[in-house]
Amino acid sequence: MQKEMTFLYCDESCHLEHDHQANMVLAAMACSQKNVAKTHKALRQIKEAYGMKGIDVKWNKVSPAKLEFYLAWVDYFFDNDALRFRGLVAHKANLQHDQFYQTHEDWYYKMYYFLLDRHIHNQGFFHIFLDIKDTCGAQRRDKLKTVLCNANHDFQMDLIRDIQAVHSHEVELIQLTDLLLGAVMANNRPNPPESLAKQALIQHIQKRSGYTLKHSTPLGEAKFNLFHWQARKTEAN
Repeated sequence: MQKEMTFLYCDESCHLEHDHQANMVLAAMACSQKNVAKTHKALRQIKEAYGMKGIDVKWNKVSPAKLEFYLAWVDYFFDNDALRFRGLVAHKANLQHDQFYQTHEDWYYKMYYFLLDRHIHNQGFFHIFLDIKDTCGAQRRDKLKTVLCNANHDFQMDLIRDIQAVHSHEVELIQLTDLLLGAVMANNRPNPPESLAKQALIQHIQKRSGYTLKHSTPLGEAKFNLFHWQARKTEAN
């Protein structure tokens, strides 16, 4: 059987070690290559229908005036069987890198493995797209590819065909990933967002997914999968 190519659109928030944020959130949207073009086209058509043509959709732009548009994007995700989302909420409390002979960067790559382990398998090929950020250099992308291939015993490095940094304003599926990631991040902070529109969007995602976003979903959840990771306590904790 011919292997299928899957595109993975990834985003991250609060990944720095000393950013005074309790959680790091990583997210990935999976879409088979054959469905990517029509999915991007459909998301652009929703933009046009709501007078949002050409905008870069982001969680931090959610506002009451455009709430119906953001709700439509969320509904498109849940109604499209070609799309699968996985988010990882890594709680940074009790991190003791020295106890596990690792750096914060080593830990970061481990978390990326945990994020993508439900998507990546040896029965397919994968092309990963990362939102361009200051921290997303070629060396870091190469390291991530090595970690993911080695974890899947792909020592020929054939499984991950490419890891590419892209501008989010050019890629609707990165934007959709950012929107869902932002909701997960906001709902795992001590206080709800002040924006009533953001609160409404979180509630809509909770209703459509059937999950609170505050806990891991069942392992077998394919559509909207969340994993909450916590540091293992040691004597030093």
